[in-house]
Amino acid sequence: MLLEKDNERMPYAIENVEQPDISIVVPVYDEEKTVGVVLKMLLEIDWSPNSVEIIVVDDGSTDNTAKEVAAFSAFPFVKSIRHKKNMGKGAALRTGFQNASGNVVVIQDADLEYSPETIPYLVQPILQGKADVVFGSRFTGKYEGMSFSHYMGNRLLSLTARVLFDVPITDIMTGSKAFKRGIVESFDLEERGFGVEVEMTSKSLKNGSRFYEIPIGYSYRKDGTSKIRFSDGLKSMVKLFSDRF
Repeated sequence: MLLEKDNERMPYAIENVEQPDISIVVPVYDEEKTVGVVLKMLLEIDWSPNSVEIIVVDDGSTDNTAKEVAAFSAFPFVKSIRHKKNMGKGAALRTGFQNASGNVVVIQDADLEYSPETIPYLVQPILQGKADVVFGSRFTGKYEGMSFSHYMGNRLLSLTARVLFDVPITDIMTGSKAFKRGIVESFDLEERGFGVEVEMTSKSLKNGSRFYEIPIGYSYRKDGTSKIRFSDGLKSMVKLFSDRF
């Protein structure tokens, strides 16, 4: 994917960021076909009046992901970090969080299942002081192509979280999450794999954070295969209970 920097098309608020309002963490592993598209979509969003930084964490990709990400190195607000070996999504997010300096920290997956265009709506409740944690819910929005096993597993985990933490959460495993900076700094995450989704949820809700959901669209990935397995669901359920009690 070839990228030419076009200053006339870039939102003013995203240029020359020193202390951004929003940090977008993009964990990526073997996503050569989609990561460039995701980054281009992020750059084309009008972020005004907020300033933004984008932190890409390549979790030891073995394909051409690194080359695709390098095409965006000319933009000073795009930071690229690479793990020498694959360590899991949780490890990639920890690296991203440690390098984020924004007042709001957002997670954006690189497989195009979640559109970057929803991020301005995701961060709005936090920027307005109405929430500390905001999730994009596929089940109050529109979802396409989700497997039955993933649907049922997510619904069961979400129901369990609602009961354990007494919050109206409908989509615990969503890849669309935003946190107030202080919440991220308090995480002390331990999970390396996909259990980090549950860990972030339980640790933020256990501390009494103000929770909010917005409806989002979701379309199952067209390139590659899902990296979430049945065993991840079981581990996530155990993690919910262990973090709560």
